[in-house]
Amino acid sequence: MQTNELTREINTLLRPRAALIAYSTDGGGSHYLELRKIGPDGRMCEGVPVTTEFIDKLIEGYSEHRSTTPYGKLPENMLWSNTRKGCEKYVWYNPPCKRVMYFHTSLGIEDGEYNLPGVIYCVSGNSLDIYAYKDETLTPETPLYAAPFFNVTGSRVCLGNAAIAKPSDLTYEHLIEYWEKKFWLTEFLHLGGAGNPTRSNLVLVTKAAGKAPFNTDELIPLGEMKLKDILK
Repeated sequence: MQTNELTREINTLLRPRAALIAYSTDGGGSHYLELRKIGPDGRMCEGVPVTTEFIDKLIEGYSEHRSTTPYGKLPENMLWSNTRKGCEKYVWYNPPCKRVMYFHTSLGIEDGEYNLPGVIYCVSGNSLDIYAYKDETLTPETPLYAAPFFNVTGSRVCLGNAAIAKPSDLTYEHLIEYWEKKFWLTEFLHLGGAGNPTRSNLVLVTKAAGKAPFNTDELIPLGEMKLKDILK
């Protein structure tokens, strides 16, 4: 019987190669790290001091493997990037365009391509906010509107059932692609907690956008909120 990859990994014999031993004084005021290779017979060999170069390489390798910081050329539609640890935030936009959208059967809207207004995305940590805009050219004073979509309350997105793998090579382009797929490949299902994000019924507004450009008169302002309010 052929075993699967997981079974093969479990059954693989791991052999000890080295031991990292930490020493300290009773009060903890002084510390010392020692590396001991382990021979084929399982015995530890003579210890050698761990160098700062070794620790730097260890940390560098771990950091690169676990990094959630994007890199590379900034896309033209990126408006804001904060890569500081614990303060990560990325803001970008899409001009008015068409997109394929998927809907739960209970809404009575066919899956297909729909016209959209301009959209601004804001990722902070593991959260996604989305806004609509009308201006032809974005400026700090551009007013923000409620995004005319299901699964959104105010600006906060309820991320649904789209199983999208996080990119292993986290360029800015891949970061944008990942979050946009998380939103657009999710099945649109329900109104947000604030009710209709458009002046008319959202179902009717969405259906109309399948046949004509999106009617931006349907957009509702988010109070006095402007683009500059999220670029910080």
